[in-house]
Amino acid sequence: MNSFQIFVLAVVQGVTEFLPISSSGHLLLVPLLTGWQDQGLAIDIATHIGTLLAVLLYFKSDLIYMIQAMLGKGSATDIIGGRQLTFHLIVGSLPALLAGGAIYFIAEVDLRSLLMIAMTTLFFGVVLGIADHFFKGTRDLRSMNSWDALFIGIFQIFALFPGTSRSGVTMTAALIRGLDRVAAARFSMLLSIPIIAAAGIAATIKTSMTQDFIFDFNALIAGAIAFIVAYLVIKILMRWINKVGFMPFVIYRMILGVFLLGLYVTN
Repeated sequence: MNSFQIFVLAVVQGVTEFLPISSSGHLLLVPLLTGWQDQGLAIDIATHIGTLLAVLLYFKSDLIYMIQAMLGKGSATDIIGGRQLTFHLIVGSLPALLAGGAIYFIAEVDLRSLLMIAMTTLFFGVVLGIADHFFKGTRDLRSMNSWDALFIGIFQIFALFPGTSRSGVTMTAALIRGLDRVAAARFSMLLSIPIIAAAGIAATIKTSMTQDFIFDFNALIAGAIAFIVAYLVIKILMRWINKVGFMPFVIYRMILGVFLLGLYVTN
């Protein structure tokens, strides 16, 4: 792949990873529209590492807060709050990690069809719109309980179907449970950390069993671009989501889903 192609794919990954519009749908759309070859494992892993570093950097204060709480540092209120948030992230991660591991290593099911992505883009876009319009949540993360975390975690299983959008379904579930928009986005972002890390590790392990791959200069550039773009996207989303809401993403998903259906029918 040339430098321009790598740049485009890295930007697409960085923009779509944390917005509720599905990164998998867009990464499938790019080669369909351009005829570009597959970017390869090294670039794929590098861009995921870039997005992971972006969310780690942006939410570093939350991560430090949780680490200090687990070490028993801080006030009693901070220790309890930090440990609760850590526990909720674990509970929210387990369903998708277990289901994803079963599919990835055992079932080896390939769900990346154009029709699947089109339908999930449309369906879960509608669900997000319903949640944002009818569930006017006012709760923050401090009010979360284990049932909230489990509910969001179960919803995250749907993200195993390409086109669903991991951030989209977790934000949807959080809204349904009564969290406000900022809290829903924040928990979804934090929940992405173990999921992105696990996906990257799983891909590396599985592929290394069958083939060799190396991180070249192109992969490093792709990872750096994805990092910068993802960080900016997170910053903008967290700043404006309470004012703008999720409806712009819902409308975009409807347009994208119809377009993908059109591609499926014509091809």
